[in-house]
Amino acid sequence: MAHHAPTASLDGWIRAPFTGAGITHDCFEKGGGPGVVLIPELPGITPEVLGLAEHLVERGFTVVVPSPFGEPGRAASTGYVLPVVARLCVSAEFRAFALDARRPITAYLRAVAAELAARTPGPGVGVIGMCFSGGFALATAVDESVLAAVASQPSAPFPVGARRRADPGMSAAEFDRVAERAASGELCAIGLRFSHDAVSPAARFRTLKQRLGDAFEVITLDSSAGNPTGFRPSAHSVLTTELREAPGHPALAARERVVAFLRERLER
Repeated sequence: MAHHAPTASLDGWIRAPFTGAGITHDCFEKGGGPGVVLIPELPGITPEVLGLAEHLVERGFTVVVPSPFGEPGRAASTGYVLPVVARLCVSAEFRAFALDARRPITAYLRAVAAELAARTPGPGVGVIGMCFSGGFALATAVDESVLAAVASQPSAPFPVGARRRADPGMSAAEFDRVAERAASGELCAIGLRFSHDAVSPAARFRTLKQRLGDAFEVITLDSSAGNPTGFRPSAHSVLTTELREAPGHPALAARERVVAFLRERLER
């Protein structure tokens, strides 16, 4: 079995600033085919995030990776993660602790998605969010250009207290619109988490499943004590850090399901 998660570098990625909803961030683009917006997890566009991005490119997608936080290409470390988290905790753009919040960053991501949809083949685009950005993928799906949303271990708002653990990560108005699109068949979504991940609580998934119903597919990987794969109870990043490219690995199977889901929705 491979001992490390897949990684990649920024080689070959085109970097350009993009402005939407009054916000400007650099975006990185590569590939051809239907569009996928990949929102990085904390602390930013790490080599593991790029490993997932390169896999999506290899599978035939045009991938855009916005860089709203962190230093693109830099590996994660405690000394790197903590300042990024501290910045997000006080940033009005992200509203890390806010309940029932319309986050400005999601308006920016909708603009990224709409622009990508306008110039790539297929009926629309997919959006993948992970960790702190997991719920951003669903909030971005307010926009009609988004036909497939993937929320991997969504952790915003930071789950301090019961209300935050159950919060869907978007405002009530956004949630109503996402639920409306899901009920009409316009939107489908996947949510992924480890069974014992306190950072991405089960209560949040129950909230989402209750409203989105069959349009929200939930994939839960076993991280209980003594689980067959050896995942730690603190295992968190389904599609990046915890993934191993080895036959039968649960996180690899989850990534394969995500790719198949994107094809189903975007290659119609």
